[in-house]
Amino acid sequence: MAFSFKKSAELFPAAVRKKRRAGFTYRRFDTAADAVRFAIEELPANSLNGAYLQVDEARFDQNGIRSLYDSRDFPLPRRESETASAETSASKDAA
Repeated sequence: MAFSFKKSAELFPAAVRKKRRAGFTYRRFDTAADAVRFAIEELPANSLNGAYLQVDEARFDQNGIRSLYDSRDFPLPRRESETASAETSASKDAA
């Protein structure tokens, strides 16, 4: 079954360790696409590390969220800087 970016989603912060806050709190989104875009484009990298996205019963960690964002099926426009950084890292991996 294919992933649906239209389903509602929940974004959970990383577990609090040593009284250090993740930088954001739990958020619910009307669509998984909005949640993925927020996680990649709005959250600082240290806040995304350890966070997870839940869509129905499926959970996605930082790498899973990035994969959804980079997917051809991602329905929202991507930030230019995010697209360029993804292409740059893909080029480095190929070399």
